[in-house]
Amino acid sequence: MWVGLGLLTATWRRVSLYTTACAWIPAALLFAMGIWIYRQSRVHFSWEQLSGLPELTRVNSEQRLVTTGIRARVRHPVYVGHLCQMLAWSVGTGLVVCWVLTGFAMLTGAVMIRMEDAELRKRFGEEYERYQSAVPAILPRIY
Repeated sequence: MWVGLGLLTATWRRVSLYTTACAWIPAALLFAMGIWIYRQSRVHFSWEQLSGLPELTRVNSEQRLVTTGIRARVRHPVYVGHLCQMLAWSVGTGLVVCWVLTGFAMLTGAVMIRMEDAELRKRFGEEYERYQSAVPAILPRIY
């Protein structure tokens, strides 16, 4: 997939909206925020859970809905971490291809979140519905 995207975007690789070293200041903050969010996402989750392995292997292991830590503020912190990283590259480089790929990731991420929410509603029922109505999907609740 990466090779395919690289070939598909090769002609726009050097086209930029702007070029300034100052853009790396907010980009660095976005990188740091993304890394912090990734680390917080790992709390109460194994690497297997983060990768979706239990869903792929259909192992009948006990599953529980985690609503503490960062998940008390945002339902999909890994997607927020990805968004921070992609925005960091877009802001820092100013490259059109980065901004286009970030926009594409936002669109596909929205679809994936809807699918994941539906699957979690099916898996956890009313417990997830209460959680979903109380905690935002992407924009964290800050208090």
